[in-house]
Amino acid sequence: MVDATHVSLQANDRSYFSLLKKEIHQRLMDAGMEAGRIAEVDIIVAEMTSNLFKYADEGEILFGNFTENGVQYVELISIDSGPGMQNPARMMMDGISTSNTLGAGLGSIKRLSDTFDIYSLAGWGTILLSRIYIGEPPARTGLTVRPIVVSKPGEKVSGDGFLLKTNGLDLKLMLGDGLGHGPEANKAVNEAAAAFRVFPDSSPVENLRFIHSSIRKTRGMVANITHYNSEKREWSSSGIGNIAAKWIGPSASKNHMSYNGIVGHNIPTTMNDQIYSTAEYNQLVLCSDGIKTRWEITKYPGILKHDPSILAACIYKDHARRTDDMSVIIIKVR
Repeated sequence: MVDATHVSLQANDRSYFSLLKKEIHQRLMDAGMEAGRIAEVDIIVAEMTSNLFKYADEGEILFGNFTENGVQYVELISIDSGPGMQNPARMMMDGISTSNTLGAGLGSIKRLSDTFDIYSLAGWGTILLSRIYIGEPPARTGLTVRPIVVSKPGEKVSGDGFLLKTNGLDLKLMLGDGLGHGPEANKAVNEAAAAFRVFPDSSPVENLRFIHSSIRKTRGMVANITHYNSEKREWSSSGIGNIAAKWIGPSASKNHMSYNGIVGHNIPTTMNDQIYSTAEYNQLVLCSDGIKTRWEITKYPGILKHDPSILAACIYKDHARRTDDMSVIIIKVR
């Protein structure tokens, strides 16, 4: 089933911390993580919540469960709007503290994580990323896809849906947003996902046409489909409706224009795939309309040196509407 990739756990009140820790612990057990590793993740969560209590405003932890190259992993992203850090690297050192504590928190999180990253700006806040694999971490490839899909607050399912198909180093992905939110929007996206899974053509336009004919009995959706061809080192992409797509390269960025329409109800007769070279644009950011569109990467100095999930979390932190399902997908080619 296509659904939210992360659950949002509010951590802006100490009274929530016990319930938050119990929920994450249970999700780790459900994921099949062994007891010793769960105990280590419990420490990570405890350190994250401790930092949020001592330093943060508007704290939030995102928890996700994924599979990468056949290996399962969980992801914890701590987000706050606190005072931030002037020197995150120095704060990673054991014994460094601004609150008269032992100063081992960030170092502990890093040591217990298979992947760790931190991004902080003074006066803006801090994002911490901890990724823990259930098994041996897979070898890195030249292609990275990191999604954040969060349901509208109060909804049990997401009307946004993200699906990825890989063939070696080639990929084809879909980000869909069912009209509205809740179960009927989720149904539209899942029927689209079923069509996307079986359609063999790599052309985004042809995928959209096939999906359009397959979901006519649903309320419909807006969508972007993008294909990456590793041999040609190029992207092809096409979108219908208000899925925002921004291409980012070493020296420039470019917004992708979608066609008007609703997949499943009315789409243009004439559409063309848009082609982009990875030499110009090696990164793609896709956002549903649960994310405000007026974000600029220049607001986040040095962000492209960080894990793509950090950029996704920055955009989510500053631009999530929280009145709809919210999606940020980052695809990066090295």
